[in-house]
Amino acid sequence: MGSLTEQALKPAFLDGKPKLMLIDGKHVAAESGKTFQTINPTTGKPLADVAQAGPADIDKAVAAARRAFDEGPWRKFSPFDRQAVLLKLADLLDRHFDELAMLDTMDMGGPIASTSARRRRGIAMLRFYAGLATSLHGQTIDNSQAGDIFTYTLREPVGVVAAINPWNGPLGLAIWKIAPALAAGCTIVLKPAEQAPLSPLRLGELCLEAGIPPGVVNIVAGFGDAGAALASHPGIDKIAFTGSTEVGQHIIRASAGTMKRVSVELGGKSPNIVFADADLDEAVPGAAMAVFANSGQICSAGTRLFVERKIHDEFVARVAAYAKTLRVGNPMDPNTQLGPLVSGEQLERVTDYLAKGKADGARALSGGSRITEGELAAGYFVAPTIFADVNDSMSIAREEIFGPVISAMPFDTVDEVIRRGNATEYGLGAGVWTRDMGNAQRVSRGLRTGTVWVNCYQVMDAAVPFGGYKMSGYGRESGTEHMDEYLQTKAVWLKNPPIRL
Repeated sequence: MGSLTEQALKPAFLDGKPKLMLIDGKHVAAESGKTFQTINPTTGKPLADVAQAGPADIDKAVAAARRAFDEGPWRKFSPFDRQAVLLKLADLLDRHFDELAMLDTMDMGGPIASTSARRRRGIAMLRFYAGLATSLHGQTIDNSQAGDIFTYTLREPVGVVAAINPWNGPLGLAIWKIAPALAAGCTIVLKPAEQAPLSPLRLGELCLEAGIPPGVVNIVAGFGDAGAALASHPGIDKIAFTGSTEVGQHIIRASAGTMKRVSVELGGKSPNIVFADADLDEAVPGAAMAVFANSGQICSAGTRLFVERKIHDEFVARVAAYAKTLRVGNPMDPNTQLGPLVSGEQLERVTDYLAKGKADGARALSGGSRITEGELAAGYFVAPTIFADVNDSMSIAREEIFGPVISAMPFDTVDEVIRRGNATEYGLGAGVWTRDMGNAQRVSRGLRTGTVWVNCYQVMDAAVPFGGYKMSGYGRESGTEHMDEYLQTKAVWLKNPPIRL
C-alpha cells in the first residue's frame, strides 16, 4: 500500500532507533526501560518504538520544568527574549514543516493534503503568541481607601504547566499548548497521546534548536498512568487538557488535591443547521466536510445535521451523493481526502456505532461500514456515512462517535431547532446555513455553544477564541483570552511614607 513511496519519503526522524523522551534538554529512555509501538493506521504496522513514560519519568520532567521556572535562565528571559525564541521556532517550523506533516500522516492517518495545508496555521499560532509575549500588562487602579495609597496589578506566569493532548491533531495541538505557555513565561511538560507522539517529540527538538533553554519544554509520551501522574503532581501549577469529557472529568478530580488551575477542551455533538434559503451548492459540501474532514476525528464536528423539512430529503440525498465522491485511501497519496481512523480501538468504537444506528432503525444513505476490500482492508478505514431516519433519542444522535458519521434530521421552526440543538450535554461548536441574517443572529444567540459558524464550518484563526459550554469544558484557546489561562494576577498596595521635613 504505497510502501515504496513511503520508504522513499520517510522522514529522517524515523531512523529505526527508539524515540526517547525530552527531559531537561536531553533525550532520555524511560526509567523502567519500557517502550511502546506507535502504529501506522494505514497499514496496521509499527512505525517506531517510543520510550514509555511512567510516574518516575513524570517526576523527572516536572522537576526539570520546576528548576527551569524557579531557578533557570528562563526567569531572566525578557518579553523580547521570549518573543524572539517563539519567532525562531516559527521559522524552524516553516523550514521543517513537510517532515512534520508527513509524521502526522504516517502516525495518525491524516491525508497528506490536509496535514500539509496546516503549515500556515501552525506558523500563525507561533507568531501570534510571540506578539502577545510583549503585550502583557497589568493595570493601575484608583482605589477609594484613605491615605496616599497607590494600587496596581502585575500579570505573572502561573508556573509549571502540564499539557495533555489527544491524537487527532498531534502537531497543531502541541503548538497550541506550548506557544501560549512560553509567551506567558511558564515552563511545560507535554504528554502527547500514545497513538500519535512522533511530531510532538520532533517539535521538542526544534524548541531546543530555537534557543529555548533546557527544562522549559519537556515532552513525555505514555499512557494513562503518565497522564494521571501529571494531573495529581504537586509540582504542577496548571493543567491544560484536550480530549474526551470522561478523561477530562478524571483530570479535574485528580487536580483537586493541590488546587491546580485547569482548562479543559472536551467532547462535542455539534448541531449543523441548514435552512431552506441557504446556498445549497455551498451547504452540501460544507455539511459533509464539517464531519468527514479528518475522518470525523474532530471534537467540534457538525455531526447532528438538522435540515429544514421542505428541503430535507433533497439535501440529505445530495450530501450522501457527495460523500460517495470522496476519495478514501492511502493518506500518503496527495489525492486522498479521507484517511483511516487512528487505531484499531477507534475503528471498533465507530463500527459499533454504525451497528447501533442500523439496529435503532436509521438508514445509511452512504457508507455504513468498514472498508474490507482491496488494499485498504489492512488499515482502519470507514466509508463516509450519512444516516437518515434518525431521531434525537438514538445513540448516534446523542453520543460522540469521533468518526465519519452524520446523523440527519428534519426540523420545522427556528425555535424548535434551537431547542433541539441545545438538547445535548455538549456545547462546543455549531453551524448555521442561511441567507437570512436575522435567523443567523437568532440561532447564534440561542445556541449554548462556544463557537457558531455561519455559512462556513471549522474556520479557525489564532486571534479568535475557541472553547466550550457545558460538558464541552471551560477555558479558551486562541485569542487574547487564551493568555489568561497561563497568568496569575497579583495586586500591589503601595502606601507612600509620610514626608518628614
